[in-house]
Amino acid sequence: MRPPAPTCSIKGGSLETSTIQLNGRALRVGIQHGSDEGPKLLLFNGIGANLELCAPFAAEMAKYGVSTIIFDVPGIGESEAPLLPYRFSWLARLALALLDKLGINGPVDVAGVSWGGALAQQFAHQYPRRTNKLLLAATSAGAFSIPGSPAVLARLINPRRYTDRSYMLRIGGMLYGGTMRESPELLELHGRHINPPSGRGYTYQLMATMGWTSIRWLHKIKAPTLVIMGTDDPIVPVINGKILATFIPKARLFTIDDGHLFLITRIAELAPTIAEFFAA
Repeated sequence: MRPPAPTCSIKGGSLETSTIQLNGRALRVGIQHGSDEGPKLLLFNGIGANLELCAPFAAEMAKYGVSTIIFDVPGIGESEAPLLPYRFSWLARLALALLDKLGINGPVDVAGVSWGGALAQQFAHQYPRRTNKLLLAATSAGAFSIPGSPAVLARLINPRRYTDRSYMLRIGGMLYGGTMRESPELLELHGRHINPPSGRGYTYQLMATMGWTSIRWLHKIKAPTLVIMGTDDPIVPVINGKILATFIPKARLFTIDDGHLFLITRIAELAPTIAEFFAA
């Protein structure tokens, strides 16, 4: 396993990272502290993405008192890769075990970005009593969803964008859309915090999505839900957010004129809306 990366500090906020033993494996965890009385947010990241990539989001939310807990999925970032493939239900159990390990025994707010949005739905469905509110960003209901651009999806099959920075700079605008189309400096900044996933870890993340869908039980999710989608998202078209908001009983849809990574590129603008949702 690679040595732990240094703590990432962005916008004055510090994401405290550590590696813990959980269920017999090394799991790297990041915690961004907000206020003691503020909401606690369990955040699930996108496919192949290490926890540092969510540091700008966590730091901005801390200004509103939100404490964020995030971990590198096994095989991603600095977390030990599992020997066997897994399903989202297994990762949801791992996330619950992490909360218990951290002494967080009550309900938390749950958020998921892209691939992590599927895991967030799974957690909310699997553990309704541990889910307070649900934030779904740039995500879908899985197998029964409207796919993005075929050219873009073909480039998501392998993790080259994480391992080859020049490749990321070349295709990032087309891949992520929105602000990233015309802001190579943002892509460069984004790339500085990438810790490439292991091949096995990335492959297992892809396998976890095969055949998975939430469409059968979305109507059973009890948590109030905010769905945020970018109008220029080549990976997950905005119509998928409309599907989620239609089937989840207590959901509302919020759209923003940006691409797939709006939680990074537009977080200062989005933070008040998200904080108000958690505080309501």
